[in-house]
Amino acid sequence: MEKFFKVKEHGSTVRVEVLAGITTFMAMSYILMVNAGMFSALPEVSYNAIYIATALSAVVGTFAMAFLANLPLGLASGMGLNAFFVYTACFNFGLSYANALVLVLLDGIVFIILTVTGIRAKLFAAIPDAVRMAIPAGIGLFIAFLGLQNAGLIVNDESTLVNLASFNVLNGNASWATIMPKIVTIAALVIIAVLSVRKIKGSVLWGILGGTVIYYVLGFTIPGFYDGFFEGMTLNPFAAFGDWASMSFGKVFTQGFDFSHYLANHTTADLVLIIATTALAFCMVDMFDTLGTLYGACSRGDMLDENGQVPNFEKAMLSDALATCVGAVCGTSTVTTFVESSSGVAEGGRTGLSSFTTGCLFFVAMFLSPIAALIPGSATAAALIYVGVLMMGGVAKIDWNDISVAVPAFLTIAFMSFAYNISYGIAFGLISYILIKVFSGKSKEVKAFTWVIAILFTLMFFLTH
Repeated sequence: MEKFFKVKEHGSTVRVEVLAGITTFMAMSYILMVNAGMFSALPEVSYNAIYIATALSAVVGTFAMAFLANLPLGLASGMGLNAFFVYTACFNFGLSYANALVLVLLDGIVFIILTVTGIRAKLFAAIPDAVRMAIPAGIGLFIAFLGLQNAGLIVNDESTLVNLASFNVLNGNASWATIMPKIVTIAALVIIAVLSVRKIKGSVLWGILGGTVIYYVLGFTIPGFYDGFFEGMTLNPFAAFGDWASMSFGKVFTQGFDFSHYLANHTTADLVLIIATTALAFCMVDMFDTLGTLYGACSRGDMLDENGQVPNFEKAMLSDALATCVGAVCGTSTVTTFVESSSGVAEGGRTGLSSFTTGCLFFVAMFLSPIAALIPGSATAAALIYVGVLMMGGVAKIDWNDISVAVPAFLTIAFMSFAYNISYGIAFGLISYILIKVFSGKSKEVKAFTWVIAILFTLMFFLTH
């Protein structure tokens, strides 16, 4: 292993690489529970099926990064992309679970083509900085909003559309049974924040586990909480593999191309535009996520080459694209390079041995699904909120004093969360950017690819929504 990954040549040791890989796994393993919980809202799949799909695609993606690119980075279903899959592609646009997997597969295939042909650089350059920097923040706010809703802290309100859930037990609007899960979410979020401040490794995972303990301890204070608790419960880890095989694996091919349910209420033109714009949004978010993580993690570890580039950059991008295709076949949303990999780099990880270790731990985690299934949604909701906090940091890089930048950036962030749709945010950001440039007499600053993308989104609004 030392010779294959050239550990000494990169100024590291086997021990340091292994510890770095464990650190990365601890930092990103929360995705197993969070992703499974998010997808379980869909009627076609179960928690266990998506748990296995998430873990298996993480193993394949992280191993690809280890053996192809020799970089200490972990891959798994991306936060934001999974929310886009469930809440936008399925719930908002009306596509089935298998239909949405087709779009993920297209994302992976397009990503491979863009990487091999070099068009990726042109597409990346076509997105103005104002929108590009706002996308992570918009996704962060969207994810945090989902977490607050999943926790029951933010509820639907007829007059204001959203409102804070009631904690008033005196007038009967709330009871201890309804308040307790909300308190668990708040407590878990505080635990994650405190552990992060104290620089404890795997703070998100420990916060989720801490929230789970609090949830079940407080359960003793609620009459009937444990009634029927053990019904349907299994300690057999292979039961989850059965769910995965029947509900998720290969559905992209066996059911994914059957759009009859969608076409029952829409035209073929609607379907073509939805596929084009949604696959494009998947690809853009995936590309920005991967590029940002590669540069961010490698610069933190002082791993950039003399030209300021990521070593084995094209192979790293290819690993990410291949992992996305594998993820679609396994039955999960876009697999991308995790920003939490920076924690392993900070611990000294410099080679693929670190990511190989992370992949091995994800493999072991596949057999822990019975334990993961016990984690309540109120605990994983805290992780969503915290990830939202981390992703909001990008707004600091936006020049809010320049209105031509501030308006597109704000609309990108606002429409993602308020319209409950990541692609709408990208669309309004791009369209507003072009309109401001055109009517300010600066239309020459708008690149051709930017026009093409904006026109596609405009057609989507007028013809499908």
